[in-house]
Amino acid sequence: MKLNYTKVGDYLLPNLTIERQNNEKINKYGYLRLHYLKENNKPLYITLLMKNELTNHLVSVSIEAENRLNILMEQYKNSDKLLSEKSKMNSQIEWVKLMNNYKNVAEEIILKELIYV
Repeated sequence: MKLNYTKVGDYLLPNLTIERQNNEKINKYGYLRLHYLKENNKPLYITLLMKNELTNHLVSVSIEAENRLNILMEQYKNSDKLLSEKSKMNSQIEWVKLMNNYKNVAEEIILKELIYV
């Protein structure tokens, strides 16, 4: 890997760019991880950027977080007796409240375990 440098004052700074390596999309969890790395873990961010692995890292975090969300939501649905189709038809608002609550809990787990580490 060859780096080009730009002289700024007395310093030579590398010209770093992020290149897309995958056709995979980065979802909101990937962008949250990127923001976290930029703000709170600069050494890891710069290392991934210089090795040209930042995009791969963000895509893998996106995929892992999405899979984890789906697994957690399925577990919550299967563990609760109130989520039957009959209860969905009888009290839709209560069903939606419960589903939103489960999604919020699952997202908190994902943020704590995958994003902000």
